[in-house]
Amino acid sequence: MCGIHEECGVFAIYSNDTTDAAMQTYLGLYALQHRGQESCGIVVNDSGVFSYHKDLGLVHEVFDKDTLASLGQGNIAVGHVRYSTTGNSNRSNAQPLVVRHVKGPMALAHNGNLTNAYELRREFELGGAIFHTTNDTEVISYAITQQRLVCSSIEEAVEKAMCKIKGAYSLVVMSPKKLIAARDPVGFRPLSIGKLGEAYVIASETCAFDSIGAEFVRDVRPGEVVVIDENGIRSIETHVAEKPHICVFEYVYIARPDSVIEGSSVHQARMKAGEYLWQEHPVDADVVIGVPDSGLDAALGFANASGIPYGVGFIRNRYIGRTFIQPTQTERTNSVRIKLNVVKETVRGKRVVLIDDSIVRGTTSRRTVNLIREAGAKEIHMRISCPPFISPCYFGTDIDSKENLIACKMSIPEIAKEIGADTLGYLSVEAVGKLAENSCCEFCKGCFTGEYPAPIPTEIRKDKFEFKIKK
Repeated sequence: MCGIHEECGVFAIYSNDTTDAAMQTYLGLYALQHRGQESCGIVVNDSGVFSYHKDLGLVHEVFDKDTLASLGQGNIAVGHVRYSTTGNSNRSNAQPLVVRHVKGPMALAHNGNLTNAYELRREFELGGAIFHTTNDTEVISYAITQQRLVCSSIEEAVEKAMCKIKGAYSLVVMSPKKLIAARDPVGFRPLSIGKLGEAYVIASETCAFDSIGAEFVRDVRPGEVVVIDENGIRSIETHVAEKPHICVFEYVYIARPDSVIEGSSVHQARMKAGEYLWQEHPVDADVVIGVPDSGLDAALGFANASGIPYGVGFIRNRYIGRTFIQPTQTERTNSVRIKLNVVKETVRGKRVVLIDDSIVRGTTSRRTVNLIREAGAKEIHMRISCPPFISPCYFGTDIDSKENLIACKMSIPEIAKEIGADTLGYLSVEAVGKLAENSCCEFCKGCFTGEYPAPIPTEIRKDKFEFKIKK
């Protein structure tokens, strides 16, 4: 799998009179911390002068009162939280990326993964470009600046650059006078517009709006370019697609449960997953518990549908990050050991239904099941609120290569034995496609089916940027 895949969160604000853009962005990033815990950054625009700070660490670690004050007063700002896969944990890959070119400074932050990053990078390098990072954002920046030399406006340059970049991207771009948001035509990753008084806000999830008291306006449409400046907000629809396909794993795991994505509540979608799990994999049991945090809503849905009591089975250490997005397997394993503690009274001597959002490699699930077993559970029936992973994700979620996916090596009974569960049941592909009933789009389920709504890299070479595209 390409080493530059990432799942991130973006936030941006534009106001004609607000001077606390840095603080608003800080609060927005705090709400999006679950989308990336490796690095973060903020760029503030004060009358065309860009001030920025970014570094490795959580939002509260990278920014304190003095750091925020050093960014100065400005009415436009963009922010980013990031995580990466192995080999890319360094400060140079932290975003937003600040670019200075002949048409003025530009700041970019994006969530997603380009499938033609290598081809574009090679083209730009042969043209004299020098790259300082290994992330897709720098490739996007060159695509935009190249067009900026011949286009009359920054928004036109973004629109033209979208003809070249392929794959998944939810993007915010800041120029000296404008804030621009763009989403790829397939719509893999969420991106929404909010309003705080007269200010406009862009964020990966609606929970970021709630954190600053902003109101949700609408989602950025797949393929749309949204332009915000002193005259208000407008959009360019050249690339708007008829049939968007958002990543269904946003509903299963990635997004915060209090977010609304494409018109559907993430909380309700996870509750629905639990109901479908009961219908597809019923079991006699004494208590239903969920693995924090993504498994809790599905566990509640399973309990409500089955009539089996819901119980609090784990106490989560709130000061350790999510194990799925730790860059290395060693970090993931060590995190599980201090992340969860079992409420023994809930499970001792009982037949337990254990609900989790996914099984990727199996190591985390084995540890979790062992914790329940050691606490005295009589039986453990594990239920997973998504289908088995059988293919990598090429569009921004760190679903590993096939050789590391346990479902590609074992049958479901074998996986149950491997992780130590008495029984194991996964949500079906058909059911996962029905989780977000109110959404107005289709879903990408490629990691569950091997079928993708866009071309994918099919050959990974020794150079981590080098791959071919399957038509």
